[in-house]
Amino acid sequence: MAVTTEMLRSWRAPRLAIRRQLASGAGEPRALAYLMAACALIFVAQWPRLAREAELDPSVPLEARLGAALLGWVFLAPLFFYWLAALSHLLARVFGGQGTWFGARLALFWSLLVSVPLWLLSGLTAGFFGPGPERTLTGALLAVGFLGHWVLALAEAEGTGGRLEGGTGQA
Repeated sequence: MAVTTEMLRSWRAPRLAIRRQLASGAGEPRALAYLMAACALIFVAQWPRLAREAELDPSVPLEARLGAALLGWVFLAPLFFYWLAALSHLLARVFGGQGTWFGARLALFWSLLVSVPLWLLSGLTAGFFGPGPERTLTGALLAVGFLGHWVLALAEAEGTGGRLEGGTGQA
């Protein structure tokens, strides 16, 4: 199935989507591809905001801003997200999680990729409107969308399933 189709399906049923990802035998190369695609697209989402900032404050040229964002999102952020996935796995273990390191990575990386449309919307809003209620609203949507997907995906990957919600954990 196409990744874009699976991303759309993930917005309707996030737990089922990550369950399919885990059952498909997706390996580390696919998880890394999800992470790199998400980081590259999040970098692209920054362009409108950076262009606006460069226009308002020409002391730092657009090229320098883009270079810094490229370094941050494409080269440094993946390292941070690997660390964050490991930390989330350890935290899940404390609360009874029985998943794998890979499952925690896939849950985070998939959630990042699924939330890319919200990153793009947030970037466009920041570029067109600048600071204000519009940017705050899209930022909040982004936070809720990403965190919601990540929590549900991590619960599924760690095998806690419905136990986090008071259920039996059965699918």
